[in-house]
Amino acid sequence: MVSRKKMSLKSERRGIHVDQSELLCKKGCGYYGNPAWQGFCSKCWREEYHKARQKQIQEDWELAERLQREEEEAFASSQSSQGAQSLTFSKFEEKKTNEKTRKVTTVKKFFSASSRVGSKKAEIQEAKAPSPSINRQTSIETDRVSKEFIDFLKTFHKTGQEIYKQTKIFLETMHYKRELSIEEQSECTQDFYQNVAERMQTRGKVPPERVEKIMDQIEKYIMTRLYKYVFCPETTDDEKKDLAIQKRIRALHWVTPQMLCVPVNEEIPEVSDMVVKAITDIIEMDSKRVPRDKLACITKCSKHIFNAIKITKNEPASADDFLPTLIYIVLKGNPPRLQSNIQYITRFCNPSRLMTGEDGYYFTNLCCAVAFIEKLDAQSLNLSQEDFDRYMSGQTSPRKQESENWSPDACVGVKQMYKNLDLLSQLNERQERIMNEAKKLEKDLIDWTDGVAKEVQDIVEKYPLEIKPPNQSLAAIDSENVENDKLPPPLQPQVYAG
Repeated sequence: MVSRKKMSLKSERRGIHVDQSELLCKKGCGYYGNPAWQGFCSKCWREEYHKARQKQIQEDWELAERLQREEEEAFASSQSSQGAQSLTFSKFEEKKTNEKTRKVTTVKKFFSASSRVGSKKAEIQEAKAPSPSINRQTSIETDRVSKEFIDFLKTFHKTGQEIYKQTKIFLETMHYKRELSIEEQSECTQDFYQNVAERMQTRGKVPPERVEKIMDQIEKYIMTRLYKYVFCPETTDDEKKDLAIQKRIRALHWVTPQMLCVPVNEEIPEVSDMVVKAITDIIEMDSKRVPRDKLACITKCSKHIFNAIKITKNEPASADDFLPTLIYIVLKGNPPRLQSNIQYITRFCNPSRLMTGEDGYYFTNLCCAVAFIEKLDAQSLNLSQEDFDRYMSGQTSPRKQESENWSPDACVGVKQMYKNLDLLSQLNERQERIMNEAKKLEKDLIDWTDGVAKEVQDIVEKYPLEIKPPNQSLAAIDSENVENDKLPPPLQPQVYAG
């Protein structure tokens, strides 16, 4: 039985364990990867994306040229074969229409692939169009962030003015790019991050640590303003994914910590508090606007998880303990718009935060946890397929198996009585544990008191206190003296006549 239990735990471990190397970019650059970027980090993903896009553009050009060439050849052959024109005209027109439709579609696709290539006329119209008033938003948070951003840049003098100018131009540019796909808007934002950071380091000679602080403030400023346009836009399937993952988590409400091999004992009050705080933090993520603030919620949640594991095990938590517990927290909390928040962070967060540091590590683990939940099956929980299907369908629950041992005719009062007896037994065990701890504490206090008294006694014996009699006080000058008779008489004043 014991060996079977150990095998069960190993099997659970095997189903949840993710090697730390799997969290890194699959290109081997050393940064953290992301499932949304197909396992690449932000930098490598953009390189691969640009390569794929350039390849697609080249293929579209070649296809357009080939179609144009075929159309010209078909037209030339139709002119030379006038005798057979009546027979082939209908087929030629049909082919010409089909080819022309394909060509137009391909050319449109080509031009939509490059959001940065536009006609000069469009650029002139954009330049002449009145700049949108970015300060029209009445949001209190937006106004507060704007004031903080301006006050922050004042400390950088000329560099701060240049940053503010670039940021304002970027926001005005994004105003005209709202019709683009969210991926293209994300690419524009990432390009802006990269250009500003490089310009500060090369031209402004700003130290890297200060660059990070400035980039955090820039991200906070621009994403507070762009949030309602780029978070869960209607043009994407983010909302559909949110509903799917919420439905999936609700269907997995029966999963217990033991099935996930979670090393957390919620019966300990401190651990229970940590679990509640972790759930609160992961839910609070949805209320934040800035990607960095959302990442901070994930980081706080993760640190509460590590503390809960540490208190339970009385030793530091490992990565193998962290991921199952994070999965359990996500299942228990069912955070709102989970996929939208992950996509928003992936698209618009400062890439340096996702590629390195504890924020990047915890975010990558959260992505792994969500991916695990989406693919969770009977083998992952060390269950039979039959039991897993029954739990998923709601026919039964592992928490109700104890009551299944009762016969249908059993009295409800008897069931409640045994349930109360079980609770009393648990309370008795906790009381005994508390009493043992109290007695141990009392013994430790007594031992400490005796130890202090012994140390004091040893010091007294080693350095005994000697009490000397007080010295006799000196006699006063005018006090009675037995030898006064031997002294000469005092001098008397004498008067001389002059």
